[in-house]
Amino acid sequence: MDIDTTQPWGLAIDFAGRATITESGHTVYVKVSDTSLSDIIGPDSITGTYSPVNITAQLTESGTNNSVLRGVGRITVSPAGTDPVVPDQTAIRRAVAAALTNFDQNAAAYTALCTKWTPTSTDPDDTAP
Repeated sequence: MDIDTTQPWGLAIDFAGRATITESGHTVYVKVSDTSLSDIIGPDSITGTYSPVNITAQLTESGTNNSVLRGVGRITVSPAGTDPVVPDQTAIRRAVAAALTNFDQNAAAYTALCTKWTPTSTDPDDTAP
């Protein structure tokens, strides 16, 4: 993934912290969000610290027979001391890489499962109506 050095997070995100990219032939959905429960970005009233920021990347691919494989990656950027989080231009790239790795792991696990599974004669898909 190419990092756009003109963007604080290395990728142009919309007002809600979302972006969509294509990486390794997959459409990957990215979300940058803080972990606070408030819609106002500010220090926590109890601890005096800012919330960490989560960067999530996820992708899905559909196959035959309604099969769907997913890949998810998540990176958390923590604030330093009582200062707010400083954007990390590599965080989105790391989240996307983690999502692609997770997708490949899920595909390998699904393939292994399919090679071991053998339908039995009691399988409802094998019986004629």
